[in-house]
Amino acid sequence: MTKYGVLDMTAPENKLLPSLLVKTNTVTPFSTVKSFVLGSGLLALSAAVSAAPVPPPEMDNTAYILMDYDTGAILAEKNADQPLPPASLTKMMTSHIIEKKLMAGELKEDDQVLMSENAWCRGASNQSCMYVPVNKTASVIDMLRGIIIQSGNDASKAMAEHIAGSEQAFSQLMNAEAKELGMTNTNFVNATGMPAEGHHASARDLAILSRAIIKQGGDYYKLYSEKEFTYNNITQGNRNALLRTDSTVDGLKTGHTDAAGYCLAASSLRNDMRLISVIMGSKSMQDRADQSRELLTWGFGHFDTKVVAPANQFVDTVPVYFGKEDSVKAATGEALKVLITKTQSDQVSTVINISDNIQAPIAKGQEIGRMMAVIDGKSVASVPIVATEAVEKSGIFKRAWQHIAKFFSNLF
Repeated sequence: MTKYGVLDMTAPENKLLPSLLVKTNTVTPFSTVKSFVLGSGLLALSAAVSAAPVPPPEMDNTAYILMDYDTGAILAEKNADQPLPPASLTKMMTSHIIEKKLMAGELKEDDQVLMSENAWCRGASNQSCMYVPVNKTASVIDMLRGIIIQSGNDASKAMAEHIAGSEQAFSQLMNAEAKELGMTNTNFVNATGMPAEGHHASARDLAILSRAIIKQGGDYYKLYSEKEFTYNNITQGNRNALLRTDSTVDGLKTGHTDAAGYCLAASSLRNDMRLISVIMGSKSMQDRADQSRELLTWGFGHFDTKVVAPANQFVDTVPVYFGKEDSVKAATGEALKVLITKTQSDQVSTVINISDNIQAPIAKGQEIGRMMAVIDGKSVASVPIVATEAVEKSGIFKRAWQHIAKFFSNLF
């Protein structure tokens, strides 16, 4: 079944906390008119992005999904939760783990990785290989390029062995990371995506993984847009055909086996709006590229991302109890963005929830509330409100007086 224009906002981070100071701001469009309401919280709101006036294109594949990167909203889907053979889209998790370990300092780009006999490509024509000679070494950064650009099974296995001791042990790390990301219809048995019993992933899960790679990968995400890589005097091109035909596409990964068909996870950035598409089970390389392009074009043609509040925007000065300072300035911890259809009204309200009992000590950047965007009475996005500065706990005598003052203020 094909669905489109649906956004589930029942996640815990979008629920409002009890006993909060609630401030509502109406943006018409995106200019601020403030009103203030003192309340004991609001019920959690669920929302759906209004359906686009034109349905998504019909496509001959097993499953697909189209996700808005900023909000995580799903614009269109077909069989998106069906567990399917992911082929080399598996390697996105392999590369994601490598990138996380590089950024954490657990790996270094120039660390040398052994190409074991087990990982080595034995001249097999039915595999994608980086072609590192057996019992030779290559750097982590070269191996990472070999995985992302050349889709090297040998590089994937070698890195799995280097990190976890064996490919089987590495698959446990992959599944742990999948669980952490909320990939509920995925199970990895190997690091390559070669056919194996119990090895599967859904289109939705692979979109979640793609989003994590872009969000958490730092500068390493740039590797996904590289069109070719030369190693051992062998130059191999990136199989993502969209990189050569659409300058807005900057990733991510292709895959193919007989069981999986032709698969492609792609991401495109146009006018500050990024979409992620995942195609699974297409009939050919050309089909997966054409279908990805068609789905992305449909999404950009019918939806917009609007910035309701930029990151670090001042929200209010908030009272603080038992601190050396009596108040702290609050601001948005990140940009609040909403997804709307091009035909939808862009009138947006914001609901600001800040606790009325904030106590020192407070760290700079500590979350002290949330700002939610509301369209037509429905919550569509939320971001944290954070303290812009630290507040230390006051001395014992000041705290005693503040306790007394707080006690009497609560009586009236």
